[in-house]
Amino acid sequence: MTKTEEKALERARKKEEKLIAERARIETLKVYEKEYASYGYVCGIDEVGRGPLAGPVVAGAVILPKDCDILYINDSKKLSEKKREELYDIIMERAVATGIGYVANERIDEINILQATYEAMRQAISKLSVTPDILLNDAVTIPEVSIKQVPIIKGDAQSISIGAASIIAKVTRDRLMVQYDEVFPGYGFASNKGYGSAAHIEAIKKLGPTPIHRKSFIKNFI
Repeated sequence: MTKTEEKALERARKKEEKLIAERARIETLKVYEKEYASYGYVCGIDEVGRGPLAGPVVAGAVILPKDCDILYINDSKKLSEKKREELYDIIMERAVATGIGYVANERIDEINILQATYEAMRQAISKLSVTPDILLNDAVTIPEVSIKQVPIIKGDAQSISIGAASIIAKVTRDRLMVQYDEVFPGYGFASNKGYGSAAHIEAIKKLGPTPIHRKSFIKNFI
């Protein structure tokens, strides 16, 4: 065997080892889904955008098939933008049902970010084409929801369903902020996604707030 062939074989071996490890990791993310499988449709819920100074808070709801074999699902913050985009398309294609909820900055200012987050989550649930029998939530219990709920601390890294919900919510919001960057140039929305980077705060001071800024969040900067 030549050195080139040996290197190719070693690369193939390492690739297979990584694939085996990833499959094992994904199985650990199905613990809650397996525990509550007897209820019927298990739905993961997560939100993105509680902290930014601008833009909406977005919630995702995902019901995955019981035999889901999608690899690399994780807390969206732990994934690269490219991987999130790839997984978004796969999740949207293979999920039993998905739902997205948005609550705009004006509503956030009106009712506060926590209540707005709950509202976005309820919207996401209502957009599902299939009614879930149990909800796995990232850390919270959503008021005014009659479906059984299981809050899971750091759920987006503990449950494949919540992880999937975090990915579709993150990609949806990020895409929206890129669009807002074209409408409101100068604030870096495409790169900072509305979060309070130094450059973003400086832009607010220099240019003033946009219609998508959360007034209750930026009152100390203007």
